[in-house]
Amino acid sequence: MKRFIFSFLPLLLCVTQVIAQEYASNVIVGAQRTDGYLSRLKGKRVGLLVNQTSLVGNTHLADKLIAHGIKLQIIFAPEHGFRGKADAGAHVKNGVDTKTGVKILSLYGKNKKPSAAQLSNIDVVVFDIQDVGARFYTYISSLQYMMEACAENGKKIIVLDRPNPNGFYVDGPVLNKKYKSFVGMQAIPVVHGMTVGEYARMLNGEGWLKNGVKVDLHIVKCENYDHSMLYDLPVPPSPNLRSKQAILMYPSLCFFEGTEVSVGRGTPYPFEVWGHPEYKNKEYSFMPKPGAGSKNPRYKYQRCNGNSYHWDTKEILELLDNKINIDILKTAYGSSKRTDKFFTSFFEKLTGTGELRKQIMAKKSVAQIRASWEPGLSRFKKIRKKYLLYKDFE
Repeated sequence: MKRFIFSFLPLLLCVTQVIAQEYASNVIVGAQRTDGYLSRLKGKRVGLLVNQTSLVGNTHLADKLIAHGIKLQIIFAPEHGFRGKADAGAHVKNGVDTKTGVKILSLYGKNKKPSAAQLSNIDVVVFDIQDVGARFYTYISSLQYMMEACAENGKKIIVLDRPNPNGFYVDGPVLNKKYKSFVGMQAIPVVHGMTVGEYARMLNGEGWLKNGVKVDLHIVKCENYDHSMLYDLPVPPSPNLRSKQAILMYPSLCFFEGTEVSVGRGTPYPFEVWGHPEYKNKEYSFMPKPGAGSKNPRYKYQRCNGNSYHWDTKEILELLDNKINIDILKTAYGSSKRTDKFFTSFFEKLTGTGELRKQIMAKKSVAQIRASWEPGLSRFKKIRKKYLLYKDFE
């Protein structure tokens, strides 16, 4: 726990809940620093890539910009939609924002990258979305496609930065380009330890955009933030990440989306639990039911047995110890009655490697698995340091 700054006094974990809220209130996100971007938007035709997290205080960025007389031409919506209510992977329709009258264009599904025509009537795009710091969380993929499109069409992009709630460590297998997909587009680890602003700088600086193009990029930094902090998100970033516990557990539990295991979609605690109807684990059980953010959950109306991490934050941090927890995956695999059917083809896209499945099936130890990650992590960390905007956790 020594590298955590959960408050001004990290050793006093018994009072973390209260202090964390006080500490988070001192962080000023990029969107709040209007002096850093309003002058760049005056007289310009502006597009936004935003969702429900794009708030300036209690006001949505779109409303804020219109109030300041900015010419807002179009809103681009990522996975889960402009208001953030769509299920993971669900088709998001184009439309018009009823409050502002601005056209909304979905960047999820077949149209992930804006075309020249879709960018033709704008001069600059503003990206302002809260990320959670995991490679397979698709907002950074949408960021990359937007950066490429802007570079190819001579448009500028402004990133309003926000803290990374998992920005206090770097871990996991580095993606092998063989498994490149929308849930993993670059050779980075599962937990990259960067804000979206820092990641945008890396994409640009390393020449990772398609054909090595460079975009005219401006970052509006956060104030009073560094990578030692644990940040409480004021708004759920997607329908099934509803709590800080879920956000902290997400990098470890999301691997189950490529297995037979349920991660609790259709329950009050998605990404805080895992289970399967045939497992004998009796520590915790749950029954998925259709609801907001999960219209047709896996194992609907079936009792699933497994485990819960609906704990206080101190216990979650102790469990993870600044790492992805592989023991959870190994335990679930050992509980399966049909281990040959445990993994799905999606597992490799999530992990970014063909090795982890083999290692779990071969009953490799956690130490052996982690050792196989180390060369890639070491290379990535050297690249990462070049693009950091905030004091690091080490």
